[in-house]
Parts: sequence; structure tokens; C-alpha cells
Amino acid sequence: MNYHNPVLLKESVKGLQIKPEGVYVDVTFGGGGHSKKILSKLSDKGKLFAFDQDADALNNKIDDNRFILIHQNFRHIKRFLRLHGITQVDGILGDFGVSSHQFDVAERGFSTRFEADLDMRMNQSNAVSAYHIVNEYNEKDLRNVLFQYGELKSAAGMARMIVENRMKQPIKTSEELKSALGRFLPKHKENKILAQLFQAIRIEVNQEIQALKEFLLQTVDLLPAGGRLSLISYHSLEDRLVKRFIRNGLFEGEPEKDVFGHVEVPFKKVGKLIVPDDDEVAQNNRARSAKLRIAERI
Repeated sequence: MNYHNPVLLKESVKGLQIKPEGVYVDVTFGGGGHSKKILSKLSDKGKLFAFDQDADALNNKIDDNRFILIHQNFRHIKRFLRLHGITQVDGILGDFGVSSHQFDVAERGFSTRFEADLDMRMNQSNAVSAYHIVNEYNEKDLRNVLFQYGELKSAAGMARMIVENRMKQPIKTSEELKSALGRFLPKHKENKILAQLFQAIRIEVNQEIQALKEFLLQTVDLLPAGGRLSLISYHSLEDRLVKRFIRNGLFEGEPEKDVFGHVEVPFKKVGKLIVPDDDEVAQNNRARSAKLRIAERI
């Protein structure tokens, strides 16, 4: 089993416009596919830092003196680069979402395919798991999670049903959660709704939206003029944040204009949105929803 097939490998690394002696960051190391590609383009004087909060990914560490793997969430990118004496880099690559490995290891609880304990933690040392979300959030907070992060039309009813079922006994496994929500899972839509449900809980467990926002804001200081961002998203919530940030450096509202009516924004987009071609999707079905956006620091 491959740990993780890197998606849009050539396109995302090409988007960095790598300088052989530059310093780069892969904030989602995983199986190391993107990192290996970046290293192949660096000279002996180049440097690559990689981040991954999942302890399993540490087993894929690359034996190369130009490479440093940091076992942390990328939301802490500035702090941990600074510990290595780095305050600016030439490019940053991110391949967000869940790795193939995390989906395929049943006991991690990410996949709707397996019977597993409700976990979904990318960093398994974190205290909050899917079990806590499902069994301890009040009905209002549950509804908000399911609606905002899963975009589920039946979020209110599903939250109410979860609360009613857990009053009888805790909901401990993925199958128990599916059973509790059976009335909301018609056969012809079951897989789609379950995917939305699991996505919503997973995003809340791992604070994915907050982490992405914190990371993006830090890239403004980390990248000098001409520095590149190459970012792959897999669902609309992430992609909207990335697209909006590249466009105006904000997540909400519009940037202020100066007295001449001009706005100052930190990035300019490079090229158009890139998605996998039919061949890549045929070889790796998980690539089907990937969207790559490239930006350059102004």
C-alpha cells in the first residue's frame, strides 16, 4: 500500500519556480512525494523544511542533509522555522486534507468504509477526538459543525438525533453513528451524506479551517517579493479561503483603498486554476476533487 500518492506532483512543484540554492517548505509532508520532487531540483546549497503533525509520517523521513522534517502542525510554521534560523523562504507548498494512509488505516477512523472507533485525529496526541465532538458538544454546536463544515441541509435534525441517541448510551464507533442517523441516509445518497458528515467532524477535530487561516496569514511575512505559494485544496471550504486570500489577503470583506482608489494586496495569482487530468484521476481516484492555486508575493 502506498502511504500517499502525491497529487498534481509536477504541476505543484513547477509552480514554485525552484531556485537550486533556495529554501523551500513542504507543509504537508505525508509520504514525502512532493518533498522528494523539490529535493531533486535543489543543489547542495538548497534547503527543504517539511511539516507534518501525524507521527506516522515520521516513518517516511528522507535521509538527505538538505532536508529537515518538523513534527508539528503547519499553523506553527513561523515559530518552528525561526528555531532553525529561518525567517524567510523562497517557496511554500501545501497539499491539504487527509492522506491516503490516514483514510486506509481503519483504526484512524477517517473513512466511512470501516467500522472503527470515532477518532479522526491527524495528531494522535491531541486530546479532542471525534468521540468528544459527537458525545460532548451541545446540540447547537453540533448543528453548527455539521452545517458549516459539512454543508449538510439536515444538520439540525442530525444534531438532534445524535443528542437523543447518546442519551441512551455513548456513540463510540462509526457504525453506531451511522445507525443513529439512519433516517437521514437514503440509499441513493448515503455515501455522499456520510462523506459530508465525516468531513465536518474531521475538520472540527483537527481545527483545519483555523489552522489554514493561521498558516496563510504567516506566509505574507515568510515570503519575499517573488516568493511562491503552491496550494492544493480538496473541498470548497478550503479552496474558497485560499482563493480569497490570494486575491486580496483577507478571508472576509474587501481590502481598503488608498486616497487614489488603489488597494495593496500581498499576492498576485499565477496562471489559472489547475485540476488533475483524466489520466491522473484514473490512476488515483482521490485526486478527482483537487484544485491547485499558485500565487507570487508582490
